[in-house]
Amino acid sequence: MAAEKRSDGLQEYRRKRDFAQTREPAGGPPAKAPRGQAGQALSFVVQKHAARALHYDFRLELDGTLKSWAVPKGPSLDPQDKRMAVQVEDHPLAYAGFEGVIPPGQYGAGTVIVWDRGVWLPQGDPRAAYAAGKLKFELRGEKLQGHWTLVRMHGRASERQPPWLLIKERDDDARPAADYSIVEALPDSVLGKAATPAVKRKKTAKKAKQDALPLSLAPQLATLVEAAPREAGWQWELKFDGYRLLARVEGEDVRLFTRNGHDWTAKLKPLARAITRLQLGTAWLDGEIVVQDKEGAPDFQALQNSLEAARSGDILYYLFDLMFHAGRDLRETPLAERRAALRELLREAAPPLRFSEDFAVAPEHLLHTACQLRMEGLIGKRADGRYQSRRSSDWIKLKCTQRQEFVIVGYTDPKGSRQGLGALLLAVHDEAGALRYAGNVGSGFGNTALRELAQRLQELAQAKPTLNPPPPDQRGVHWVRPKLVAEISFSEWTREGRVRHAVFHGLRGDKPAAAITRERPQQPAPAGKRAAAAAPARAALPAGLRLSHPTRVIDASSGISKLELAEYYAAAAARMLPHLKQRPVSLVRGPDGVGGELFFQKHGDTLKIPGLKQLDPKLDPGHAPLLEIDSARALLGAVQMNVLELHTWNGRSDAIEQPDRMFFDLDPGEGVAWPQIQEAASLLRALLQELQLQAFLKTSGGKGLHLLVPLRRGPGWAEVKGLSRAIVAHLAATLPQRFVVKSGPRNRVGKIFIDYLRNGRGATTACAWSARARPGIGISVPVAWDELDALTSGAHWHLRNIGERLALKSDPWAEMKAVAGRQGLATAMRVLDFVPSAR
Repeated sequence: MAAEKRSDGLQEYRRKRDFAQTREPAGGPPAKAPRGQAGQALSFVVQKHAARALHYDFRLELDGTLKSWAVPKGPSLDPQDKRMAVQVEDHPLAYAGFEGVIPPGQYGAGTVIVWDRGVWLPQGDPRAAYAAGKLKFELRGEKLQGHWTLVRMHGRASERQPPWLLIKERDDDARPAADYSIVEALPDSVLGKAATPAVKRKKTAKKAKQDALPLSLAPQLATLVEAAPREAGWQWELKFDGYRLLARVEGEDVRLFTRNGHDWTAKLKPLARAITRLQLGTAWLDGEIVVQDKEGAPDFQALQNSLEAARSGDILYYLFDLMFHAGRDLRETPLAERRAALRELLREAAPPLRFSEDFAVAPEHLLHTACQLRMEGLIGKRADGRYQSRRSSDWIKLKCTQRQEFVIVGYTDPKGSRQGLGALLLAVHDEAGALRYAGNVGSGFGNTALRELAQRLQELAQAKPTLNPPPPDQRGVHWVRPKLVAEISFSEWTREGRVRHAVFHGLRGDKPAAAITRERPQQPAPAGKRAAAAAPARAALPAGLRLSHPTRVIDASSGISKLELAEYYAAAAARMLPHLKQRPVSLVRGPDGVGGELFFQKHGDTLKIPGLKQLDPKLDPGHAPLLEIDSARALLGAVQMNVLELHTWNGRSDAIEQPDRMFFDLDPGEGVAWPQIQEAASLLRALLQELQLQAFLKTSGGKGLHLLVPLRRGPGWAEVKGLSRAIVAHLAATLPQRFVVKSGPRNRVGKIFIDYLRNGRGATTACAWSARARPGIGISVPVAWDELDALTSGAHWHLRNIGERLALKSDPWAEMKAVAGRQGLATAMRVLDFVPSAR
């Protein structure tokens, strides 16, 4: 009875749980001096809870427990969104660290992850505010920041679960919901590791150590190729026209996840029940869901209709890989062995589960048959390949017709008897992350689809296009925010980058718009060379570095994770640090990864990175100190703080008013092909040589090239910037058909703008060996001039193939320091008749 009378506020919490079955913490007695004073920092946690319905549990520490609310849609950074928050029972403070799976039959059965955590600072007396039903506070979490309000709605006094509203206040951390959803952009745990399975099991005889079942897993993605490889060792499967789906199995608890980690279990209950009947114990499965038409061919639009109408009984699940089973992690096991095990597990399975067969037929013949059957194409997989949670050349795809996803950026009005809309305007992201117009699609729509799509697009209306540059003919176009992704088949790409004979197949709800780029066929590397050709750069991280949520994907187009970026910078540190030392650095931070909002930070007022150096405040009067990175510890600490790119000044901190280099960025306009950029680099180099200036070359990591001219220090910023403009102006006057001296997309259509503006005081440039925050994560790499013709793009090297380049012992910039000691501007000023302006 004494236990029943404890006034620690957790009686209801304990009443609902059987702690012999669930590993949720029972909670101890309250602290003797409960915290909760005005302005005092208290802990908070937000847990993502995939129970019967996905929701977010918002918990604030107060008086020795966690006051808790269930937020169905999760927090929003938009002050216009007033998110329903249903108050639930208090939870023990220890619950803030709980991750795991609450077993079936228990209260709240499902997967729990720690989505965010940190401290909250109440405004005023938190106890009085909580009792009055209006809590105002500041959050300082890993994801949620700024000021918030929780306000209780007026309801019946006797309500056991009173409804509240969770509202973001208007401050620097607020963002419009139309532009950004934090729960979609940052779906993963902040703990960065899989939790111990949460089911308590009876003691048994000692068994071999088992691998922990991961709570989440990203899928392996295939690379588009033009033709099948001639070598042996490939297995071929039909490419299904459906949605990718991964299944996590732990006993009777089955969870179904899309390729982006969204839990679709509630939508696909028949599939979950069918997997439960297999009695797999523990497993991760990979496959594709489809709906077949009357002839047995997959019908993507029919699949969408079934999902929207909640008719999941029509859906088939074709399974093709087994990454985990019975306590064994199989990802390093060869594909052929994984599929043999999967085939055996599915031997007695009935629809809706099916095994995706592979065929011992020449891929050319199989592709012809697949196309006749109206399949999408083929998937080829190396029989000896391991499972990699990223896009890999070990999996390739051959398509019957060209087909990919596009971002919808606008639409036209219908004509004649047609309803809803006329055509959709399509776009893809280029290497720099800008949306490029890719043509229209006006066929493939049913009447119902036209009406429903028109209604959704009207809700996304905006006044101006999100295109760079906009299409030439904008008459009658309604522009929309680039949020919806369409699956489109087409016959070919035109020279201008438009699709021909396009057909609409449906919307994709499993792919974010920010990840959509043009798919370009590649050639798979031969088996003997593929390790070197596609080698990423990896090195051990420094001891003591805590990398939060390392498996979070920071580039949806390639599947690259935060850990991979950190491993790259660890491997590249020895080459990169000489270009960072003694130079002020600007850090380009991307908390939401590639495609999200980027933040440039060059002052050290709030950033706390171990080893980060703050320079003398006199270098930038009136501001917080400039930053410098001169150690691998600081470089890797920057990655922990979501730094993607590092940009440096053209001057060193020991003589900041005398720049020691001049910089030129070749920025191509719309319609400029890669050979023109290579030619432009050669022409600029030739002019610089005439001016007795030796230039060094590097890839930009994006769409262009960079030229650096090392200088003997002496001239100031005004002289260097003025002369660089004179050089560009001379080249543009000499070759106006190739170059322009004015920036702006309209000025450089079909031409190249040589950006000289990076030579001003305080301007920065991507550092050599810096990653770039663009799809594929290109790397800015120093190259020798005799390598120029072999480059394929400004992102010739990227995070997935940079290992081979880092392995080279030679340095194409080895002479730069010696050149800088003897290279001045006098000859260039005289030849160009350049006179510096008076200071």
